[in-house]
Formats: sequence, structure tokens, C-alpha cells
Amino acid sequence: MVRVAIISYGMGNLRSVYNALEGLGASPFIASHPEDLRAADKIILPGVGAFGDGIANLLNAGWVTALEEEVRDKGKHFAGLCLGMQLLADEGTEHGNHRGLGWITGTTVRLSDSSDPEVRIPHIGWNDVTITPGSAMYAGLDGKATFYFVHSYALAPTDPTIVNGVCGHGADFAASIECGNIWATQYHPEKSQKAGLKVLSNFLMAG
Repeated sequence: MVRVAIISYGMGNLRSVYNALEGLGASPFIASHPEDLRAADKIILPGVGAFGDGIANLLNAGWVTALEEEVRDKGKHFAGLCLGMQLLADEGTEHGNHRGLGWITGTTVRLSDSSDPEVRIPHIGWNDVTITPGSAMYAGLDGKATFYFVHSYALAPTDPTIVNGVCGHGADFAASIECGNIWATQYHPEKSQKAGLKVLSNFLMAG
């Protein structure tokens, strides 16, 4: 079975990810210390909350160095979920400017305000994602799929070619990216029923 480390860094959202992976036949475990990542085949960085808090928690507990070694140097497959996707940016602009992990060139920015009163921030609920054909993340899903979102900010990558899923909420934003062994979703796949479980299953089979 695939051993998947779910990083515990004080930003919540662990148990639902664990349960989803276990239901797919993986062997997930909660990684409480950076050295735990050495035992993993794949790594997931979940999270909800503010960018500044998230990156501070990763830095203060020594996760950044461990992630660089396991994901960037060794090439282990990685998935960032929600806040975990946002933290991949060079910089986040939530409550001031904060340096991110810098794995993806770009900035995490607030969703665009809209004149439509039906378009509210935070963006909470189900929304369609337009999928890039041929994406490994979305194998078995065609055209559009519906996922569950809870966020006010999103990663805006400089390179549009790594964006494999686009969602519209006031304006279009990157719902997901795929860049080699680094995958990330702004939505919560673990809460997105059949389509979300398919994305997680594809992650388990990647590589």
C-alpha cells in the first residue's frame, strides 16, 4: 500500500483527508515531525486558514527543509490542498505580504470582487471546474467536474501552462495546478465526493 504522510502543522483539516485516503486503500499517517516524511511514499500538505500563519508554522517547526529534501530533491509526489496550494507561491498577500515556499512562481491573491451580489467572498460551496484535457490529475474526468471550495484567496501562477483546472467566481482563478511531481488543488478533494476521490485516487497512482 502507498504510504501517504499528511502534514500536521497546526492548520487543521487532517482527519477528513486521512479518512478519504484510507477509503481508497492507501496507508495514510499523520506526520507530526519533519523526519516522519522520510517514511512516506507521497506527501500531502492540507490546511485551512491564513497564509501568514501557515508559512510561519511550517518554518518554525522545520517542515520547509524536510519538504525541500523529500519533494524537491528526492522527487516524492506532493499534493497541496486549499491553503497547502496557496503556500506554494513566492508570496502571499493575505493580511500583509508574506514569503511562501517559492515552489511555484506566482502570488497568492484575494479573489476578485464582483458587482454581482450573488458572488460573495469567501467563496464557499460547490462550483464547476473546467479541466485541461490530458491532465493526469483528472484522468477519468472529462470536461467539467464539481468540487467543494472554502477560500478567499487563490494562487495566481505566472506560468499558465501549469494550470489544469479553472473555476469562475466573479473572475476565473486557478482551481488546480500540475507541475511535475507537485500537484495542488484550491478545492477540498476530500470533501468533494466522487470527483474529489477520483483526484485523490489519481494522486495515489501517479508516478
